[in-house]
Amino acid sequence: MNNKKFRIKNIFIVLMIFLASCNLPTSETGQGLALTAAAQTVEALTSAIPPTATFTPITLITSTPFPTIPAATNTPAVTATSNCNVAQFITDVTIPDGTIMTPGQAFTKKWRVKNIGSCAWNGYTLTFDSGDAMGAPASKAIGVLNPGQEVDIDVNMTAPATVGNYRGYWRIVTNGGILVPVVNGYQGKSFYVDIKVQNPATNTSAPFAVTNVTFTNIGGCNGFTATANITTNGPGTVDLHWIRSDGATPPVPPSLIYAAAGTQSVNISWNTSAAGTHWFDIYIDSPNHQQFGRASFVCP
Repeated sequence: MNNKKFRIKNIFIVLMIFLASCNLPTSETGQGLALTAAAQTVEALTSAIPPTATFTPITLITSTPFPTIPAATNTPAVTATSNCNVAQFITDVTIPDGTIMTPGQAFTKKWRVKNIGSCAWNGYTLTFDSGDAMGAPASKAIGVLNPGQEVDIDVNMTAPATVGNYRGYWRIVTNGGILVPVVNGYQGKSFYVDIKVQNPATNTSAPFAVTNVTFTNIGGCNGFTATANITTNGPGTVDLHWIRSDGATPPVPPSLIYAAAGTQSVNISWNTSAAGTHWFDIYIDSPNHQQFGRASFVCP
């Protein structure tokens, strides 16, 4: 670029010199020759200047956009589930939690559970799981129970001989040895019996209560009689009523008056030939406000 400017500058200097010479007094012929020589010099100088460079515009390459990849979705994989074997704990029919016992006292614990699964129970058992067995057998058969049905499961136990708090956990096991989950149960898998063993001398302050109810049943269709044997922990009065499976209202038995701890009995009868399972429940209105036990029979 600097060489180009230098050459142009020289051209103008030469032109100025020749133009100045044109003003000098010369002959007409000499002046014409000078002008001709000057023109030829300018032409020679200008022809030596390289032509102005031209730039070819750069064509930008347009990239073709890649197709948009859809965002990944975090859809969980489908997992197999089963509601075949599921139980639900309903209530403690006898021996509420914290019931006070004397050392070595015999009692019957009864739980009410329901089959809320889709499979019938056949050959299932109630099995001791952990804690204090309290002299109970390791397992007890439950029997056939269809989906939606309830059952009362009772186990005979004996309070330990030593004063203290005791608890035993029980579970339901299928005929294939599979443990059945228990809705509303302890940690969703079991239910338990919980008692306090005290010496008779320290048991006098315990509130009056029904501690146990057992049933003696006779007959069946066209002649069923249930006898409830009701045990208390001291003197007092027990008020109760029966509940029947068909919704009927049985007569209310008279109050039972206890002069001391002990057992008294009440009974009820039912004559029917209707097919199916029929039952009586007994409810202790006072002092427990608790339902105890069930006496049942089946008609073909």
